[in-house]
Amino acid sequence: MRKITAQLFISLDGVVEAPDQWHFPYFNDEMSAAVSAVLGKVDTLLLGRKTYDSFAGAWPEREAAGGEDASFAKTLGDARKIVVSRQRLEFTWRNSELLQGDLVEAVTALKNEPGGPIGMSGSVSIVRRLIDAGLLDELHLMVHPIAVRKGERLFDDGAPVPLRLLSSQTFTTGVLNLLYAPAPSPGAVGYDDVETRMS
Repeated sequence: MRKITAQLFISLDGVVEAPDQWHFPYFNDEMSAAVSAVLGKVDTLLLGRKTYDSFAGAWPEREAAGGEDASFAKTLGDARKIVVSRQRLEFTWRNSELLQGDLVEAVTALKNEPGGPIGMSGSVSIVRRLIDAGLLDELHLMVHPIAVRKGERLFDDGAPVPLRLLSSQTFTTGVLNLLYAPAPSPGAVGYDDVETRMS
């Protein structure tokens, strides 16, 4: 079965909205390498419409310009891009298609197809739905040392989401690169259960 990995920029207070307004001062070679390590190795990208529009508005031009990031831009261009949207879209970026049918059913089928890893960037509402459906295999969070204090947060109201930390890395900017996987519920533990450990 294919693995789905989501990678998100997130503030210290959990905000994931509009990272273009607070993220760039922390972008360096370490973060570039971490992004490439995930998105540069997938053969399929699963994207929401807003994220797709942002990518399609930037990466084809960067590939054509032939600059330092042209190789990475080509990798993204060559990948199959599946866009989640309720609207019919006109695609200008090669290898792009609209996801057909119900999200959970379509992604379940996608995971069972032959192929390599599936990557996600941004597309927070889709990430949440895949977590709730048990379809997300890995969650990369780049935690920036800033409290944005307004905007959409990764986890909204709902049931707890237990996660298991697989790896962590601290960049020189203070950004934490954290890799999580889904975990079983830790069970019901109350104060009486831990009281003896506090004495």
